[in-house]
Amino acid sequence: MEQLPDYYAVLGVDVNAPPDVMKKAFKHLALQYHPDVYKGADAEEKTREILLAYKTLSDPARRRTYDLSRSKYTPGRSMSTEKTTDRSPDAYHTTLHASAFPIFSDDAPAQIDLGDITYLLSATEVRRLKEQGMLRGAKMASATGTYYCHRCHHQWQAGSPPTICPHCQARDWREYLLLRCQHCQVVFESEQIRYEIGSLHYGDNSLCPPYELFPLCPSCGKARWCPAEEERLWNVRDRATRKAKWRRRFGLE
Repeated sequence: MEQLPDYYAVLGVDVNAPPDVMKKAFKHLALQYHPDVYKGADAEEKTREILLAYKTLSDPARRRTYDLSRSKYTPGRSMSTEKTTDRSPDAYHTTLHASAFPIFSDDAPAQIDLGDITYLLSATEVRRLKEQGMLRGAKMASATGTYYCHRCHHQWQAGSPPTICPHCQARDWREYLLLRCQHCQVVFESEQIRYEIGSLHYGDNSLCPPYELFPLCPSCGKARWCPAEEERLWNVRDRATRKAKWRRRFGLE
C-alpha cells in the first residue's frame, strides 16, 4: 500500500491553478527549503517533494494522469498498487526530463541524445562537462537545414539560420546549457531556458544558477551535484564572510 500525495497541497495552489501560478509557488518554496537556507533535518525530503510535485503538475500529460488518479483516490488515502497500472510518484521522478547516462572516455568526443536533439561534444567539452558539471554552448543546424530552439523546443526548416525563433521570438534560440550530476552522472538540459522565456536574457549571462530550479538532482535527488555551482556558492559565501568581518572591524554593524 502507498499514499497518493496531494501535489496541489504541497505547492499550496488550487487544483485549477494555471502554469504561471504553479511556477511562482514552486520557485518560492524551492528557495524557502533550499538546504543552504532551511536547516531542518527534513530539508532534502521537503525539497524533493516540492520538486516532484512541480514537475508532475507542470507537464500537461503528467498532470492529466495525476488528476485521473487523484479523482479515484482522495489525497493521502492509501491505494493498492496491485489494482492499478499507474506508476508510483517515485517512478515519475526518474522520467521528468529528457536525460542520458553517457559513458565518457578520457580525451575522446561523445554523442549525447536528449529527446529530440543530439549533442556532439568535443573532447574538450566532454572534459569540461565532467569536471564542472555544466556546459554552455550554441547548437548549429544540421546538414538538412533543420533548426531547433532551446528556449521553446520548436523545430523548423529553413534555407539559412534565422535571427530569431519563429515560434517564441528568442534571439538566443541556439544556446543551450547542459548539466551533469556528479553523483549519478545523469546529463540533462537546463529547463531554465525553456521556463524563463521572455523574463531572462540567457545570452548576456543573466541566466539563473542551476540550483535555483534544481536544488536537488532531478534523477537521484541528491544535493550539491554540480561542482561549478558549488564553487560559485563557496565564493559567494566567502565574500559575504569577509565583508561581514570588515564591517565589524570598522564598527559598521
